[in-house]
Amino acid sequence: MSRTPAAHGRVGRPPVTSRAQILAAARRLIDQDGWEKLTIRGLAAEIGIGATTLYHHVRDKDDLLFLLINEYADSIPHPELPADPRDRVIAAATAIHDALAAWPWAAEVLTTDGFISRLGESALWLVETIIAGAVESGCTPEQAVLVFRSVWYYTVGEILIRVRAYYNHQLAGEEVPLNAQAFPDTIDTSRLPHLASLSGQWATLAWQDTYPQGLPVFVDGLLAAYARP
Repeated sequence: MSRTPAAHGRVGRPPVTSRAQILAAARRLIDQDGWEKLTIRGLAAEIGIGATTLYHHVRDKDDLLFLLINEYADSIPHPELPADPRDRVIAAATAIHDALAAWPWAAEVLTTDGFISRLGESALWLVETIIAGAVESGCTPEQAVLVFRSVWYYTVGEILIRVRAYYNHQLAGEEVPLNAQAFPDTIDTSRLPHLASLSGQWATLAWQDTYPQGLPVFVDGLLAAYARP
């Protein structure tokens, strides 16, 4: 009686070596557990390969995170740029803000020293737009860098404080405490009368998204301060 030849080779799920598949798995883990808990070993287990194999595609966790950020930046259409250079600064900053609002964890990663040297061309195009708009508004190139830095701090700070707080409440399954009393009952109303009167409204007022209103005012102030007479 003849015997069917035994199958040779590896059975089960084949190893994943595609960078696109690796990045997709990393995004799933970040959405599930947060970027802080992402590890190379955990990612390798998620996609069914050894950590050594994964290191053929990424150097370390930081490299992986910037690959994700640059892939994300490549997928975002460039905004329509107005003719006025001041308005181009605002348009580029708004595009950065909206992109980070959708991926607030990326704002935390982008606070590391030297982050700008690790950005791809799509992300750097927005930086270039802000620098060029400031120069065309009368700033020196050096002053334009200060304009970008200030706009960047304003934008990332808004994301980290407001948007990230919202996601933290979501992950904890909590409602955003908009009606909570901001200050304790023991606050000295004679020394802090304005804060005491606003305590019941503070959370609601502080939670409002004022970035679209504040950005033009902030940019106008920067250009007025730095631009040449």
